Amino acid sequence: MNTIKNIGVFTSGGDSPGMNAAIRAVVRTGLYYNLQVTGIMRGYDGMINGEFIPMERKSVANIIQRGGTILKTARSEEFRTKEGREKAYQQLKKQNIDALVAIGGDGTFTGANIFIDEFHIPVIGLPGTIDNDLVGTDYTIGYDTAINTVVEAVDKIRDTAESHDRLFIVEVMGRDSGLIALRSGIGTGAESILIPETKTDINALLARLEKGRKDKSSKIIIVAEGDDAGGAFEIATIVKGKFPAIDTRISILGHIQRGGAPSCMDRVLASRLGVAAVESLIAGKKGEMIGVVNNNIHFTPFANAIKHIADVNAELLKIVDILSL
Repeated sequence: MNTIKNIGVFTSGGDSPGMNAAIRAVVRTGLYYNLQVTGIMRGYDGMINGEFIPMERKSVANIIQRGGTILKTARSEEFRTKEGREKAYQQLKKQNIDALVAIGGDGTFTGANIFIDEFHIPVIGLPGTIDNDLVGTDYTIGYDTAINTVVEAVDKIRDTAESHDRLFIVEVMGRDSGLIALRSGIGTGAESILIPETKTDINALLARLEKGRKDKSSKIIIVAEGDDAGGAFEIATIVKGKFPAIDTRISILGHIQRGGAPSCMDRVLASRLGVAAVESLIAGKKGEMIGVVNNNIHFTPFANAIKHIADVNAELLKIVDILSL
């Protein structure tokens, strides 16, 4: 028997395109099942401070196409403490919120896991992060949009690179994960892709540049910010020292990768997961992240989901080597 009457939904950690589509799906699915849905502003910080808003059908009208998150997001140091989590729980009790949908990444789910253990409130997580580095889903909400943003930007950079016979070193997000760099690098025909998961061989990179085709009027190196070679500026310094004649430029894409309207893939993914989140809470599930694996809804305990994907697809790495000739 379903005992849930009021579901709280919030976004936490870094924003990602598609979060609004997920919020919309949670709210409308809750209303479909005659449940009350309460929006929690600014993640765990808002939960502690009592920033709650009732959500109706019109509350989520015309947001599926918007980037960012209408509920705002923040990281909460106070929630890391037992006292902070106690405050959050008391605020939820005042609002008669008896279940939560948390949209975020590993930090969000780590906090949710502790919260469940201490106060036994059901929490279901949706993977909202551009890094695509959570175990238990083929793709996270925002990843597809982010890599397409990178592809669009690099395509434009290559136009200038070809016009001036330049080498561009493009740094993308990925402090712990190189999945954005890897896929966008393949998609843009990058000559080299440097990621945290594999040790960067600077000598091999220099040899590849030296042996590059003379008739190749542009070269693009994609580097994830967490690459062990030190990032775009350090790599550019090394390249300029070895090949002073090469016109080498740097482009840091930065937070442009987080913004913008979500792709159709991210909108559909977020919608599927939002519906599944509410239905799983009704069915009595808790402490799990919902993802999609082989196009099927898949549940992963928080403790497993927050383990970063350490290995990258060997086939993709081989493709980089073959196609960068």
